[in-house]
Amino acid sequence: MLDRLQAEMQCALKGKHKPPAELVVLTFVIMVKGMSESVRRMILENKGEFENIRKYNIRKYKTFRKTIKKKLYISDEKERYFHIYYSDQKACVEHEQIEAKIDRMTKYLNSLKGEKATVGDGYKKYFKLEIHEDDGTIICARERIEVIDLCGYFVIVTPKQMTAEEALELYKSRDVSEKMFRGDKSYLGNRSLRVQSDETASAKIFVEFVALIVRSRMYVLLKDEVKKLDKKPNYMTVPAAIRELEKIELVRQTDGKYCMDHAVTATQKIILKAFDMDADQIQDKAVGLSRLLEKYAEEGK
Repeated sequence: MLDRLQAEMQCALKGKHKPPAELVVLTFVIMVKGMSESVRRMILENKGEFENIRKYNIRKYKTFRKTIKKKLYISDEKERYFHIYYSDQKACVEHEQIEAKIDRMTKYLNSLKGEKATVGDGYKKYFKLEIHEDDGTIICARERIEVIDLCGYFVIVTPKQMTAEEALELYKSRDVSEKMFRGDKSYLGNRSLRVQSDETASAKIFVEFVALIVRSRMYVLLKDEVKKLDKKPNYMTVPAAIRELEKIELVRQTDGKYCMDHAVTATQKIILKAFDMDADQIQDKAVGLSRLLEKYAEEGK
């Protein structure tokens, strides 16, 4: 559904057609590429008005932003919110990639000068080609400067009013959710169900779905806790946090009672704090579990 919505909105941005009515009423957060004509024009019209100006800086993402209102397509009944962003880091990466691509294309086009040849539309994106009308030979290829001018820019469209930072945060959280559900096939072992009945398959899928909910909640809590810290430690991701907490173990002593193998570490305390827990609670759980195991051992005699 999300892919269809994005495709429909991209078509609207290119002026091809009006999206179906049932899609218009949906809440959406769409990242649009800067190569469609309407987005290209929008970026160029606003270029230089917000980049590298401190009050427009989203420090968390090292990105500058500006929000404008306009219709998504000509017959749109409402104005949408177009959040324009610029990142120096993104600009550097894209600039290097495009320069390398243009160098390769230039070398190829130079080899075709004076010859009759057909080049793909990809070349026309980066070059203005002059072709002889009579025999179709390539006369020259001039680089499109505006392609470089769009490096570092991207646009997010939302139907509701929100700040550019909120829109970017929402888009990134959506991206994480999509990756998490795609991850259902990897870290939850759902590539192959390996069951012999529909009932077992349904039960396994249900357990995996609950596990995804728990994992998603862990992600949110860890993310919120990281915001409170001075730096972003590498152990505050879900996989790393799980690996760290798995080190908390109980060992059986010679008297049959259980105790913690070692004290809760400083790293583990930070992780536990994200889940509103502390070392004392872990110690209490250890004592309670020890008593329970001791009780079971007595009953088994």
